[in-house]
Amino acid sequence: MKAEKFNSIAGGASCALLVLLAFSAVGRASPVPKQIGPGLYAYISDNDGSANSTFLVGKDGILVVDTGVDAKEGGKLLTAIRSVSNLPVKYIVNTHYHPDHQGGNSVVGPAAVVISTEWTREHTIPMSRSQPAANGSRFQPADVTFTDQLTLHLEPYTAKIYFPGKAHTSGDALVYFPEQRAIATGDLFLTRSSPAIDHGSVKSWITALDQVLELPVDSIVPGHFELAAKPELKRFRDYLSDLYTQVHNLYEKRATLEEVRRDIHMEKYSDFRQYPKYEATFADNAETIYHELQQQ
Repeated sequence: MKAEKFNSIAGGASCALLVLLAFSAVGRASPVPKQIGPGLYAYISDNDGSANSTFLVGKDGILVVDTGVDAKEGGKLLTAIRSVSNLPVKYIVNTHYHPDHQGGNSVVGPAAVVISTEWTREHTIPMSRSQPAANGSRFQPADVTFTDQLTLHLEPYTAKIYFPGKAHTSGDALVYFPEQRAIATGDLFLTRSSPAIDHGSVKSWITALDQVLELPVDSIVPGHFELAAKPELKRFRDYLSDLYTQVHNLYEKRATLEEVRRDIHMEKYSDFRQYPKYEATFADNAETIYHELQQQ
């Protein structure tokens, strides 16, 4: 989800909240987690403004990937976790710095070790020094960071956390669960939706998705919307690739930005969600690619 169209939280730091239905789930029970492998569960948020989560239950503790937008959504996630296990939440991985993925950290795992890329930590620090997140939760910069990859052993399972290169942001993390043939992508993948791009790269993003498609994966937990598998991920990848190719061809013909926004043809992706307010539409994505090409 893109940051630049949101109100600043500290030092001009942009934040991304896809808040179209941010509090529509008031009074509802927590979503029921879906088991997608031994010890591994997908939590699909019932609130489009709050991220999906994934949690792995090991012998002595729990790893959680992303915690939702605020304390309320984090509380719903924690209730779902407790429906499966009462073990302590020992680790939290934040896939990137946007608040909808880390606003629930302090509720879900107040004593957990928070893990992210160094870039994500650097962009979380200004937020943590400013006002509280929504509903009183506070942002927590990571305790442990990595540059390329990190393997976490949560016996009898492992989680491989890695940086795929610039994509949705410049500091995304993906979490691969080899024993369960599953992956949590953060906002590198949204089921049937145009993405937003914040300090990222569409060209590198396509490569990152190609690498995921090469993994032995059956279940894919997207940053938002429905649980998916490789066909949905490939279609999202093809959307980015088709759009990149169209914009590149127009750019080579010296088309103006206005012409690029107008002349792309994405009819085959007409079922994709689009969010004009957050620059997450076909034309907005085309404009981002246009500016990326200008910088090459």
